[in-house]
Amino acid sequence: MTQYLLSIYQPDGELPAPEELAAVGQRLHVLNEELRSSGSWVFTGGLHAPSTATVVRPGGGLITDGPYLEGKEHIGGFWVITSPDLDAALEWGRKAAEAIGLPIEVRPFQDRDAY
Repeated sequence: MTQYLLSIYQPDGELPAPEELAAVGQRLHVLNEELRSSGSWVFTGGLHAPSTATVVRPGGGLITDGPYLEGKEHIGGFWVITSPDLDAALEWGRKAAEAIGLPIEVRPFQDRDAY
């Protein structure tokens, strides 16, 4: 089976109210349990705010604070799942988007055997 990365596109700015975050957390728990039960679960993780990021760039090892991307969104968290095909992975992405109310990018990993 192919592994897919499901990335959460989180908008920059203030977080929702605590009660809204609690509701999102409960929906995520249900989704994660469904992923585990289906055998698609590999790994998931939430990320700290972009202000905690450090970027290491090629050519001299320049290190800078923050991601410094031109955009109003950042990756807030992700799942790594296994899926028999893109359609099934997109269905997991749809469920994730519904659970948290944010866009989800679904992207396949390259063939691991090639490395």
